[in-house]
Amino acid sequence: MNIQWFPGHMAKARRQVTEKIKLVDIVFELVDARIPLSSRNPILDEIIGEKPRVIILNKSDLADPIQTKKWVAYFNEQGIAAVPIVAQEGKGMKQLMEKAKEILQPKFDRRAAKGIKPRAIRAMSIGIPNVGKSTLINRFIKKNVAITGNKPGVTKAQQWLKLGKELELLDTPGILWPKFEDPAVGEKLALTGAIKDTILQMDEIAMYGIGIMKTYYPETFAKRFLLTKEELELGTPELLMLISERRGFREDYSRAAEMLIYEIRSGKAGRFTLDIAPVSLPKE
Repeated sequence: MNIQWFPGHMAKARRQVTEKIKLVDIVFELVDARIPLSSRNPILDEIIGEKPRVIILNKSDLADPIQTKKWVAYFNEQGIAAVPIVAQEGKGMKQLMEKAKEILQPKFDRRAAKGIKPRAIRAMSIGIPNVGKSTLINRFIKKNVAITGNKPGVTKAQQWLKLGKELELLDTPGILWPKFEDPAVGEKLALTGAIKDTILQMDEIAMYGIGIMKTYYPETFAKRFLLTKEELELGTPELLMLISERRGFREDYSRAAEMLIYEIRSGKAGRFTLDIAPVSLPKE
């Protein structure tokens, strides 16, 4: 599957982020906890440079918890702080602020030594579409100011938001990169909803999702769709047809594919992580 998507507003957003990053103390880089590597825009390292950052693994309630722990350990090994959160429910927000304060404490201590009055942390929220940047902001300020939506590309412009006395946050539009060198990255982004469905072949994405779930998370997948062990051995096209029939879609495989993708994305078919962390957790 060859997926390409780089609309003009993303190129503009990249230029704006590059211009504004010097104004912030720290970068909040949001990733999807189900694809912590594939949802990291490779051009962001160049843009962020040496600026302090926290990688925020959002939607961690939908991800494999063991893999999430491994990804936090991996990023820490790389010298990057990482915090899993569930922005929709506000889980992990306190830990995120504590981590940001910890990272920036030496900077603010130096400012205090020079007699400079303390001020709020200035942060930039950055990441690809549909990782939850707007939802994160709404949880910080406890009311709906940033526009949210379960589809990529909702935030179209940069905006500064004052979040109490502790934080000033610059929200930015989601930025995808021009080309997915690895087709698997495009498939992972498509399955988790980072790419607009209107440019996708939904049946192909559904079959990709079936292949992943039946291979790595067969128990939860089988339970959701009432599949036997023998049925799990069927090919992905046959499984899509079977699930379509059982859900009452008959031969409307397009609707069945949309339903199946929704249930995988929303966690109804079980928690999953598509990127496997290159690190082992220490034995307890």
